[in-house]
Amino acid sequence: MIIIKTPEEIEKMRAAGKILAGVHKRLKEIIKPGITTKYIDEVADEIIEAAGATAEQKGYKGYPFATCTSVNDEICHGFPREDIVLKEGDLITVDMVVNLDGYLADSAWSYIVGEASQEVIDLYNTTKECLYKGIEVAVIGNRIGDIGRAIEEVAKGAGYSVVREFVGHGIGTNIHEDPQVLHYRTPVRGPRITEGMVFTIEPMINAGHWKSKLDDNGWTARTIDGSMSCQFEHTIAITKDGPIILTDQD
Repeated sequence: MIIIKTPEEIEKMRAAGKILAGVHKRLKEIIKPGITTKYIDEVADEIIEAAGATAEQKGYKGYPFATCTSVNDEICHGFPREDIVLKEGDLITVDMVVNLDGYLADSAWSYIVGEASQEVIDLYNTTKECLYKGIEVAVIGNRIGDIGRAIEEVAKGAGYSVVREFVGHGIGTNIHEDPQVLHYRTPVRGPRITEGMVFTIEPMINAGHWKSKLDDNGWTARTIDGSMSCQFEHTIAITKDGPIILTDQD
């Protein structure tokens, strides 16, 4: 069942999103060669706590960290670790969920570490374009499936593949609500987009094959062929004036 949010609930989620966006802006300043993914997680957790919020992912189904830090061929749910030291040319995605007074916001952002190859830059730019193209079609009257169609057109047009095992989702007072938001084209267009829906769009785009494999930790998914993966994610609210990005960094 899709839970429609009131304007007041959306504003509460926007407040959580503002904290989350602030974390990403801070991470943009500190991510560089030589720092560990564990340090990134610690910085994010400290900022969230200082803002009077909590990191919703910590403890969720046993997940032990405030963030997911996925590097290079890791698609999602990468564990922050002391022994993962970022190096020149790496591509890292940091994903987190902020809980402020019971209302949630979810956003992942990718960062290029230092100077990178043109291949990494192209994947980064295309993945960000996929996110905003998906948001562009998330308007009243369209259907959820239109989002995936728009994203896949951009990704395939650039020679990339779209991860299928992980999808966007409704969000509110729970991390995962209906509807599921696929990032690829399917024969079924899904439910109609209506005012008051709040959900994430979070395309994960691979330079190689779209399939993933799971690490022994039971969480971290990576590409089956060792190719680079990139992700961008926003939480959006549907209004009569168009989609509002609740995790907007601008």
